[in-house]
Amino acid sequence: MKRHKSIVDTRRKHIYQLLEENNTVKVDELAEALDVSALTIRRDLEYFEEKGLVERFYGGAMLVNTLVVKSNTTANHALAKHAIAKKAAEFIESGDTIFINTSSTALLILKYLKNKRVTCITNNGKAIFMEKDPGISIVLSGGELREPKESMVGEFAINNLSKVTASKSVLGCSGITSQSGITTAVLQEVAINEIMLHRVAGPRIILADHTKIGRDHSFVSGSIDHVTILITDTLADKECLDRMIAKGVKVIQVEPLKTIQ
Repeated sequence: MKRHKSIVDTRRKHIYQLLEENNTVKVDELAEALDVSALTIRRDLEYFEEKGLVERFYGGAMLVNTLVVKSNTTANHALAKHAIAKKAAEFIESGDTIFINTSSTALLILKYLKNKRVTCITNNGKAIFMEKDPGISIVLSGGELREPKESMVGEFAINNLSKVTASKSVLGCSGITSQSGITTAVLQEVAINEIMLHRVAGPRIILADHTKIGRDHSFVSGSIDHVTILITDTLADKECLDRMIAKGVKVIQVEPLKTIQ
């Protein structure tokens, strides 16, 4: 019973993180991504609705922003993600062409690329709305648009990305370990991530806050050998990081920002 509760709590935490990032979620997409039944997802959303956190609609739910008060844990998590993205921006030089995947942390790098001329190639539709300097050019991969992450996947996206060789990759993940490597919860994103790991001339920079370190998800995007640099926060498990360092990964840990600038 205790193990079952842990599984439910972990799943609901993941669903709520998606709600915070996207404001809406769809039952069918969550069921596919989390490998559970639609009925299970509906029960999870009913749980949030009973707490006054979401408003359900046919096929999904929407975050009730006016009723949500973020906990210190959630706020610190956001500050850590911004710190990770800000550090990653230091590795990007003027003239670079970079890959960015659907990760919300990886996308934040656009906010911190200052006074640089950079081309960002991404399958993340949210890039259109990101704050960025005039010197940053956004090139979308195209493809089938999947909500709520607004990711672009499928053969069209794969075909377009396969014609590009980037200077650097800046990718997020659902989990990363020394054994399994880089993993994701969404099957359709695996092929995109693989291209972004292989069609790159320079370093492959993986961004993962402490909640992703030492965690495995269903689908492998790449082995740990594909990781040049891992940027995480200071709460990450030291033993997990040491095992990745032993396999040649350069690990950088950052303190969460005091405020989001």
